[in-house]
Amino acid sequence: MTGAHSSGRPWDVIVIGGGPAGSAAALAAAERGAETLLVDRARFPRYKTCGGGLIGPSMAAIPPQAAASVRADITEVSFTCKGRWSRTRRSATQLLHMVNRDEFDASLVQVARDAGVVVAEGLTVRGIEQVGNRVVVQTAHGPRHARAVVGADGSAGRTAGHVGVRCDLVDLGLEVEVAAAGALADEWRSRVHFDWGPVPGSYGWVFPKGDSLTVGVIAAKGRAQAARSYLSRLLEDLRLQSAPVLRSSGHLTRCRTADSPVGRGRVLVAGDAAGLLEPYTREGISYALRSGRAAGVAALLLCRADGEEATARGLGSYEDALRQTLFESMEVGRALRGAFTAWPALFHAALGFTPQGWQAFTQVTTGETTLAAAVRRRGLHQTTAKSSRFSARRDAPPVGP
Repeated sequence: MTGAHSSGRPWDVIVIGGGPAGSAAALAAAERGAETLLVDRARFPRYKTCGGGLIGPSMAAIPPQAAASVRADITEVSFTCKGRWSRTRRSATQLLHMVNRDEFDASLVQVARDAGVVVAEGLTVRGIEQVGNRVVVQTAHGPRHARAVVGADGSAGRTAGHVGVRCDLVDLGLEVEVAAAGALADEWRSRVHFDWGPVPGSYGWVFPKGDSLTVGVIAAKGRAQAARSYLSRLLEDLRLQSAPVLRSSGHLTRCRTADSPVGRGRVLVAGDAAGLLEPYTREGISYALRSGRAAGVAALLLCRADGEEATARGLGSYEDALRQTLFESMEVGRALRGAFTAWPALFHAALGFTPQGWQAFTQVTTGETTLAAAVRRRGLHQTTAKSSRFSARRDAPPVGP
């Protein structure tokens, strides 16, 4: 389907990009009566490099139909620091949920389609132009016109460039998907693993997906060779180096500057296109879902806007929504990233060996509290102060309750 409007009229909303942010935006707009077109250059299902971990805010934001794509429910977390000082902690409640992004994203697109969104797969966007009260989206099959556009086509997409998104934290993520069966699958069935890595600011992970494991590392861009070496060592440390590799991939994550725009005129950006993610963990799915929905709601105001002043109010409503839900935790995550880069052993001690650190971890991942609220709590500040003595000697294992 090319996405041409049968009557020749402009669409109310065109959403560019069919990932979690785009699907959430399209669904929110369509549920409110907007004639909505969702375009993506890929055809679903399509592979996406991503750990695929859903935290509590992600689960709260997805439609019930999409929950069927969950591959594993997590109640155990193991931690190491540079491959040492292992500690496994368990929870009576589910902490995380694991998905394969091809299945998850396809399910979200289908929910949007069922809600009345017209989905144009395999349609490449080549340019965006705003003319009066309309946006012209140039595609490989001709122009499409809309009253408002939501860009969710990634940090290197057309809409980020059109809006002028600025990012100052750029990281390289490397992943391998390995087959897991029998005893290996049982070992990882309900457990994820985090290792605080040897490259400053880096960490690694293992996420189970039933018959496969996602093993990955992330480090600052420009440290590609060090990141590759770290991934190889992580696989060896966890005795996964002989597991059959199903896929190997990499991607860049980009985090916005505090003053970066989230829209321009009648074009809004959401998710990765806006540089929205948590800077410390680089978790982006919950940010995509929440910002996408907020963008879809704001797009309705832009549809009805007549003139520059009304358009500015529509954009302002989107900025306000992000400020109330995401920006504070991003600011806190940026500060935590700096502290973690300087003192990874302190973070390992706090999360792995103190009750307060573990409680903060579980409350944030389940969505009981936000990252900003958790850091504001006096108990967490006491935990990091207590844990600092463990980081004084980098070669000494952390100990504690």
